[in-house]
Formats: sequence, C-alpha cells, structure tokens
Amino acid sequence: MDGVPILPAPDLLAASDPRGDARPIAAHRRVAVTVPQTLWIGFGGGGDQPWLRLLRPGFRHCFGALQDAWGWTVLDPLSGRLLVTRLEVPAAYDLPGFWRRAGCAVLGPFSPAPPAPRGPGLLPFSCVTLCRALLGPGAPLAVTPHGLHRRLMKRLRDRQENILDKRPARV
Repeated sequence: MDGVPILPAPDLLAASDPRGDARPIAAHRRVAVTVPQTLWIGFGGGGDQPWLRLLRPGFRHCFGALQDAWGWTVLDPLSGRLLVTRLEVPAAYDLPGFWRRAGCAVLGPFSPAPPAPRGPGLLPFSCVTLCRALLGPGAPLAVTPHGLHRRLMKRLRDRQENILDKRPARV
C-alpha cells in the first residue's frame, strides 16, 4: 500500500440546507429539495403471494416512479425487498403511458413532499406504505392499493374542481 495516495472521503454534509436552515444535510437530501420531481403511482393486478388474491383484481399491487431532469427512477416494493431502478430512458419518455398500455391504472403527476423528520409509521412496510411515503406526510390513509387509488382519485377530482371553480376551496 506504499505509494498509493489516500484520498479523503467526500463530505456529504458539507453544504447547508438551501431552504436557509443552518444545519448541514446530506447531498441526496439537498437534491430532493432543489431538483423538481414528479411522482406517478401505478396500480396493477399481479401479485406474487397467494394471499394477494383476496385483494380487488387490478389493484393487488402499487409502485411509484419519480421523474426528474435526468430521467426516471422506479420504486417497486417486492416481497422481501425493495427494488429501486434508474431506467435507461430519456426524461421525456412516457413511462405512465407505457404502464397504461401494459394494463395498469396510473395516477399523477404528484409533487413529492420535501423530506421531513418523522418516526416510523404504524403500518407494516408494504407497497401502499411505500407509495404513501413517496407522497409525503399529507398522503391519504390507506391500507390496500385500491383504497389508496380511491383516495388519490378523490383528491385529484377535488383539485381539478378547485382549479376550475372561482370560489375559494373549502378545507
């Protein structure tokens, strides 16, 4: 090992929070705050576990995709592991359209909430809890993919009605 230069490890906490907070934050968290992202959530009928047959057909699984200036990142919670894949397609690729052509129901675009310190949730990790985590703290409470789909559809309808309505939105 003589003669091999020792390089310092990168300081992931070197810069401060762009929102003005003096506490340093990790580089990947800075990117999540500063780079605009859109979130799409897909719902499918397939499931790899027999108990998933108890759920509504077409809504036995859900997964998310984040689109940013560089492309698409798909987050798919499978049984026993979380699959995170950066797709080798351009950012302009119509991934939600591809999912729709494959028979999935797709909702979006949503704006992911900024990272927030929060304790662990009360629900066990599932595809629904992952999608709720991607949506952020204001995500609707749901236990099944169909329940999440229903509540998100209601929010999208309400948002569309409020955009077209000249009266202030009721909370």
